[in-house]
Amino acid sequence: MSAVLMPSRAASSGERLRLIPAALVCIFAAATVLALGGRADAGAGNGQQGGASQAVQAPKPATTQDNAAALAQKAALGDAASEYRLGRLYHSGDGVAKDDSEALRWYRKAADQGLTDAVKALGEAYAKGFGVAKDEAQAIQWFRKAADKGDAESELTLGFAYTQGFGVPKDDAAGASWYRKAADQGLAGAQCNLGIAYALGRGVPQSYAEANKWFRLSADQGYVEGQTNLGYAYLNGLGVKQDLAAAAVWLRKAADQGVVPVQYTLGAMYAAGQGVPQDDAQAVYWWRKAADQGDAQAQSNLGAMYDMGRGVPQDPAQAAVWWRKAADQGDAKSQNNLGAMYQEGRGVAQNDKLALEWFRKAADQGHVRAQTNLGVIYGSGRGVPRDDVESAKWYKKAAEQGYPKAQYALAGDDEAGRGVAQDIVEAHKWYQLAAALGTDDVKAAAMKDGDSLGAKMTAEQMAEAVTRAKAWLDEFQKKVKQ
Repeated sequence: MSAVLMPSRAASSGERLRLIPAALVCIFAAATVLALGGRADAGAGNGQQGGASQAVQAPKPATTQDNAAALAQKAALGDAASEYRLGRLYHSGDGVAKDDSEALRWYRKAADQGLTDAVKALGEAYAKGFGVAKDEAQAIQWFRKAADKGDAESELTLGFAYTQGFGVPKDDAAGASWYRKAADQGLAGAQCNLGIAYALGRGVPQSYAEANKWFRLSADQGYVEGQTNLGYAYLNGLGVKQDLAAAAVWLRKAADQGVVPVQYTLGAMYAAGQGVPQDDAQAVYWWRKAADQGDAQAQSNLGAMYDMGRGVPQDPAQAAVWWRKAADQGDAKSQNNLGAMYQEGRGVAQNDKLALEWFRKAADQGHVRAQTNLGVIYGSGRGVPRDDVESAKWYKKAAEQGYPKAQYALAGDDEAGRGVAQDIVEAHKWYQLAAALGTDDVKAAAMKDGDSLGAKMTAEQMAEAVTRAKAWLDEFQKKVKQ
């Protein structure tokens, strides 16, 4: 007969922390180019020229030279640069009343004289709809005029337009072609986007090696997405020999620019000692940076570090604080951990009702430990009326996902007919599976109780139990491989 299981929070640090999987999915962070116009500030943190993708250069603030009256005089005489700068002033409202229609009028005068910046500004106006009705097709025409003059930023914008289908039919090959034009001029955002095209095989033959060439050119300019993608390429061995140390170098550069997923990954590398010396304090440092920006997984890991006293003084109250932040964002692991804290009264006031609420939130997301904890609660009647049917239901959900503790508990229910119809064949099936998948105490207990039950079964019943267990395990392994 199976014993009542204790609530399962996290038996080991490996269960508490989310570390780097054996093979991460490579994150190809698209260079941030706004749809047909606008500035992508995410890679410009280093202040280097060309570090940020931008479809159109945003109007600059007025300077002492850009006196509205003086510019108006020059513009009236047909000076294209003055016409453009005057348009900028009207668009920004610096030194004059903001008037997008007037800005557009001056941009158009300068564009009619062939001034590339003014041509781009008209593209931006149509793309965003300032001073004129938003019109993606018109925006594309103006950006194309600027691109045909060799303007790299407009080439980048056209590449993005074709890959996304904005104002033109979606065409990955055309998008890659425009990205290449801008990339060949050294524009970091275009280099990164061309790398993404090669990595995904969109519009060009798939090639991680070629992707990395462009990522490196972008990364060398301090472009954060290029640094990120190159770091993940080294981390996963995509197009290069796997090199965790090199991955850490590039990811550190991106993390220093505030990229949250990279900060999380770098924290995981320090926690596991992958590519960097194992250092819990550094893990906490990077997870805190990501957590402070709202990353739920980093918040969950910070809670675990405080709970275990790794890299920080052990502090259950702080663990509960961080788990609550992650739990409020729907993180199932943190919801389960917070439920256990309330049940045990660790770091928070003991409260069976709140424990039940948090366990249920996690269980409804399929979290096996939370489902098992609900089985324990309903089976023992702690804080709720005892309900063996409800208990067995939650054990079953976790057992079907391959959780040995739940399989062992469910076997006991099947054997005793507790909350379910008695079925000793089904019970032995679950004992076998708990023994096969479990470790330490669960494995030993399942083998012992399974042997005890087997001694009471016929040969036919045993054969059927073995058949059921094998069929379940085969199907489960197929799902895992998928």
